[in-house]
Amino acid sequence: MKKNEGTADRVIRIIVGIVLLIWAFAGLSGAGAWIAGIIGAILLVTGLTGYCALYSVLGIRTCKVPQE
Repeated sequence: MKKNEGTADRVIRIIVGIVLLIWAFAGLSGAGAWIAGIIGAILLVTGLTGYCALYSVLGIRTCKVPQE
């Protein structure tokens, strides 16, 4: 998998993912907690790996460093 996320994109995803996970576990209940938890987990994983499958499908690339 080639990285397709830039540094700013990754940092934002990690921060928002952590906030959503904390909110899901501490502040929400029911379906809202599940939705926030799933979205938070996806954002956290994509931020940590630097790869977003949706970006690949849409042809988006925020990473400026050429990949080999």
